[in-house]
Parts: sequence; structure tokens; C-alpha cells
Amino acid sequence: MISVSGLHKKYGRVEALADLTFSVDEGEIYGLIGPDGSGKTTLLRILATLFLPDGGQATVDGLDVVRYYREIRRRIGYMPGRFSLYQDLTVEENLQFFASVFGTTVGQNYHLVKDIYSRLEPFKTRRASKLSGGMKQKLALSCALIHAPRVLLLDEPTTGVDPVSRKEFWQMLQDIRKSYGITVLVSTPYMDEASWCDRISLMQGGRLLQTGTPDVILKGYAGKLYAVRGGDMHRLMADLKACPCVDTSFSFGDSFHVTLSADADAAALREYLSRCGHTDIVVEGVMPSVEDCFMSLMKS
Repeated sequence: MISVSGLHKKYGRVEALADLTFSVDEGEIYGLIGPDGSGKTTLLRILATLFLPDGGQATVDGLDVVRYYREIRRRIGYMPGRFSLYQDLTVEENLQFFASVFGTTVGQNYHLVKDIYSRLEPFKTRRASKLSGGMKQKLALSCALIHAPRVLLLDEPTTGVDPVSRKEFWQMLQDIRKSYGITVLVSTPYMDEASWCDRISLMQGGRLLQTGTPDVILKGYAGKLYAVRGGDMHRLMADLKACPCVDTSFSFGDSFHVTLSADADAAALREYLSRCGHTDIVVEGVMPSVEDCFMSLMKS
């Protein structure tokens, strides 16, 4: 449903996309996961026919994004990173407007948005500007679906939304895919959301660092990973960075995730930290997360 081959895009001297190649299968939820500035938004805008690439090729539903942009716009639902619906229109008016733009009606495709819109219906006469972040998210998704697209392009749809609404949103995407077979390409900076996707690409600096299922990427993590905690986390951070046997160290929740040099082990780390004056240190092996895999790829 989506094919990208050797895609390039520059803004002046800044290389936003560099030789990107990947594909998304029909009915798949595919995640582009990376921090701000990694090129996710540029890629989605090219696929949505809003930007022109400088080189390479991209197709959506078999159509070239440059030659057949008008037809592609009828086949996709696009949800940009910033809430872009009409703030002075009500929930109901926004949905009716976007249906009319695509020559359809809310009634004709209501089955596509019923489960989502039913949560908004008590607020249907409320202006969009007065909605909470989670409600705006549901309204934007409803408007992106109301014309029955074959592909959904979602640019960081859960940014700035509370954790409960984030989980609820991903469940809605799973239900949409299961019920209607819609292909979903979604970008997110939240690496814990990888588990909701069939396949993901870890992205940084306009390049794909690694592509695969979340399980395959996790299994490909090389080396042993430790979680390290102590009473004085600020001093512990400095001592870990200065430790000659520590290869990498970064904050992860209430601990530091640490990898060691090839000739070191947990006992050597504990001994070093003890010499530094730490008396309440916990060092334990842990399974890597997608974020750990990303940090490892960034280092290599």
C-alpha cells in the first residue's frame, strides 16, 4: 500500500530525508519511531502529497505521489501533528464539513467512526477549541476517516495526550484495522508505543536505523543490559559516566540503563561504585526496551 524507494529531501543545507527505502503492507499498522527532527513529519507530508521530494520515488496505493496527487488525496486520511480542525466550528460541524469536502455524508460512512464518535456525541455542539486534548484527538481521527480512506497517515497523534487517552487511541487504531482493513502509517516519539505496531522503523537524522517487528528488534539487541539505582541518583549519574568499565549509561525511569565493556561484569561495577562511596547500590540485569535498542543503534 505504501512504497518508498531512495527518497531524498533537503531544506537548504539540512538533509531531512536521506535515501529512505521501506514498504508498508495492506492492512498493516506501521510505526515510524524517532525523536523530533528525525524526518518523520517530512516523510508523512510527502506521502500526503503536501511536499515534493527532491529525489527518489514514493507511491501510495500504487499511485506515484507526484503524478497522481489528486487521486491519492481521495484515498488517504491525514492527521497532522498539530490539531488542524476548525476551532470555531462545533464537533458536529467539523465532521459534516470534512465529509462534504470529499463528496460524501456523515450518514454514508458513519459506521467507520461510530465507535469513536459515540464518545464525542455528548459534546457534539461544543466548539472544537473547547475540547480536551483527548477529545480533539478523537475528533481529528473521525474527520480523517469519514470519507472511507484506504490509508491513514497519522503524524504523532498521541503527542501531548494523557497516558489513558494514548492507550485508548491505539486500541481504536487496532479496532479500525481489524474491522475495515485500513492501512495505517503512524509516527511517534514515544518508543513504548512500538508494541502496538506490526512493524516499526527506528528513525534518526532522516535515516532508518532499523526496521522489523518489535520482537525481532528487541531480540537483536547485542550485549548485556543492567539497571542501576542508588540513593543519590545525581552523583550516581556522574560516577557512571566516569567509570572506565561503563560503555553506555542513560536515564531510564527510576534507574540508569548501563552497558559494560567486554572485559567487565556487574561485580566490577559494584566494586567501582563502592569505592566512589555508594553504599546502597542495586545492579540487576534487565531485558532491553525499544528505547535501549535505539540508543544502541545511535552509538554504533
